Amino acid sequence: MTKRYAIVSIGTNSTRLLLADVAPDTPRVEVTRSTGTRIGEGLGEQGRLGDEPMQRTLDAIAQYARAIRGHYVRLFAVATSALRRAENGDEFAQRVSALLGVPLRVLSGEEEAAASYRGALTAFDNPRAERAGVLDVGGGSTEYATGDSLQPDKVVSCEIGAVRLTEAVPALAGREGAVGDEAVSQARELAREALKPIGELAAVERVALVGGSATTTAAIVRGRATRPTAYRLTRADLQHTLKRLLKMKLDERKSVPGMRSQRADILPGGIIVLDTALEIIGHDEAVATTADLLLGILMQERDATGGPVQPMRAASETRRGFRP
Repeated sequence: MTKRYAIVSIGTNSTRLLLADVAPDTPRVEVTRSTGTRIGEGLGEQGRLGDEPMQRTLDAIAQYARAIRGHYVRLFAVATSALRRAENGDEFAQRVSALLGVPLRVLSGEEEAAASYRGALTAFDNPRAERAGVLDVGGGSTEYATGDSLQPDKVVSCEIGAVRLTEAVPALAGREGAVGDEAVSQARELAREALKPIGELAAVERVALVGGSATTTAAIVRGRATRPTAYRLTRADLQHTLKRLLKMKLDERKSVPGMRSQRADILPGGIIVLDTALEIIGHDEAVATTADLLLGILMQERDATGGPVQPMRAASETRRGFRP
């Protein structure tokens, strides 16, 4: 028996879609989409969402809605840092709700951290074997959650992300060419200051990394465009990739195997946040995984309504009429 849930997520940099069968204990992902809409462009700390970023985001959502119409039993919509900060966030949320036919839930930083934790635990063979930490570096914020069960016992949300750090240190984008040491040092200091709350959490035995900065870096390290479900990343990998990108102009970065062109300007900022956070946590390696916030939300919703569905027929059940 299948039980398909769908979710649309509006992040600071990307608008994403996930369709998954949540009947199994570990949900089976059927469709993923990601569009670089960057709704947080020019937002600043407490500004307004711009007309063009809003329209880009609405256009992507409309495409997603058409693609999955009739293929889910429940649909959810969430938004993160950009809409938390925007003066006109409520107005935009109403437009999204009218388009999708469901409320748009603007997650708090703590809710975002807990959902990312729930999703990322599926990247571990035995999620309850050791105390785990899940680091979610987004465009506008960074969340960290720790625990030794399916629910985290500690969560923090830090006001730093790949887009915000790049806007604070524009040289990181590479539009003017190679990035100098002064800009990198400035960015690391800003990241270190913003990420201080992470150091207050108890030590963990293993760490998972989620978010576009982590999965894109993993793809670059592998030299392939496809993002692995789970991939071991070391701080050495992060530092080598950062050094490589900082030498390039923006257009050159876009041609790097594994790079998504829309992320080429902000990836160095994202890597700096990742590397600084791992330094604070005290880990030299982690697992980068695509099992993240979106999957975590669906699992939370599934668990709240009774948990996994016991199978009543073979897993090879035929899907009719579906076009991913």
